Amino acid sequence: QVQLVESGGGLVQAGGSLRLTCAASGHTFSTYGMGWFRQAPGKEREFVAAISWSGGNTFYADSVKGRITISRDNAKNTVYLQMNVLKPEDTAVYYCAAALTGFPSRAYEYDYWGQGTQVTVSS
Repeated sequence: QVQLVESGGGLVQAGGSLRLTCAASGHTFSTYGMGWFRQAPGKEREFVAAISWSGGNTFYADSVKGRITISRDNAKNTVYLQMNVLKPEDTAVYYCAAALTGFPSRAYEYDYWGQGTQVTVSS
């Protein structure tokens, strides 16, 4: 089993940057595909980015390509989400998730979830 704790959210002006961190417990972290999702008020949870267990493959939502980078450090049991050129529409609660199989873009394919961290982008 994996427990996930996100951090790094906060309030930032449009055009700014944030780096989110997801710390995982459990010595099997390196075997999981990892993903980031977000949920804005009144909206469904949406996919942001995913990374394979080795870190060698990544996948992004079209809305964030070129602005957001997902990475992981298996030695530290951590996955990161570097967010640049932030826009007000990026405002949401950001969740990290772990998948036993692959690194999917659909939320229901993930097995474990963190509690989320709030990101607010002011205009």
